[in-house]
Amino acid sequence: MNQASHYVDLIDWLIGPVDSVQAMMGTLARDIEVEDTGVLNIRWRNGAIGSMSVTMLTYPKNLEGSITILGEKGTVRVGGVAVNDIQHWEFDDDHDDDKKIDDVNYETTSVYGFGHPLYYKNIIDVLRGEAEPETDGREGLKSLELLIAGYLSARDGKTVSLPLEY
Repeated sequence: MNQASHYVDLIDWLIGPVDSVQAMMGTLARDIEVEDTGVLNIRWRNGAIGSMSVTMLTYPKNLEGSITILGEKGTVRVGGVAVNDIQHWEFDDDHDDDKKIDDVNYETTSVYGFGHPLYYKNIIDVLRGEAEPETDGREGLKSLELLIAGYLSARDGKTVSLPLEY
């Protein structure tokens, strides 16, 4: 799940808070102390359901990561090596912002894309008193809680509801 944490952040940001998760995880082929493959089935509080699959076993190398949202009024697929390429964008109603989609795609050779320098700049600017934080620990806690729920579900073979009870 270490490799999937950014995707967990993205699906929470795109779709909203999670209601419950079912998961299966395993160490299928790598000689490591953590899982190398996992699958999560997710139900969001808004009623949507979806799934997430992640593996470190892709041959011959990591090919891509993507998020596809299928809905009754539109479909979106964002992929590429750093989730940097909107590959499909189609809705039943047109919106002025639809024309801007091609402008947000960019080329990169790294899974890190170009987000880290902007993130670090915001931290420095906040520490200098020149800006407000663009995110905080509470946002990170949402993803961490979903990942913990996934581990609990995989361990116990049960659906785990969020928020977790401590």
